[in-house]
Amino acid sequence: QVQLVESGGGLVQPGGSLRLSCAAKGSIFSMRGMGWYRQAPGKQRELVATITNGGSTNYADSVQGRFTISSDNAKNTVYLQMNSLKPEDTAVFYCNASPPSRAYWGQGTQVTVSS
Repeated sequence: QVQLVESGGGLVQPGGSLRLSCAAKGSIFSMRGMGWYRQAPGKQRELVATITNGGSTNYADSVQGRFTISSDNAKNTVYLQMNSLKPEDTAVFYCNASPPSRAYWGQGTQVTVSS
């Protein structure tokens, strides 16, 4: 059984940066990959970025060039470095397996981009 706990969200001004962390309680090695997802108010949850066990990454067009996903397998932790944040990035961010599993959705971490 794996539990995923997101942290690092907060309020940031447009153009600012945040780094999100996803700590896995239990091994994530069995997962083919990990992903960050987000859900903005009134919208469906969407994929933001993924990383495979081999380190290959993929990004949504809306965050390409601004966000970077990485993982530290020794710490069972996945990160999302977010730069040049925009108001439209405001959402609750979640980590999960890639593809996601219903069993792994956590509470998420709120990111608010506002001046």
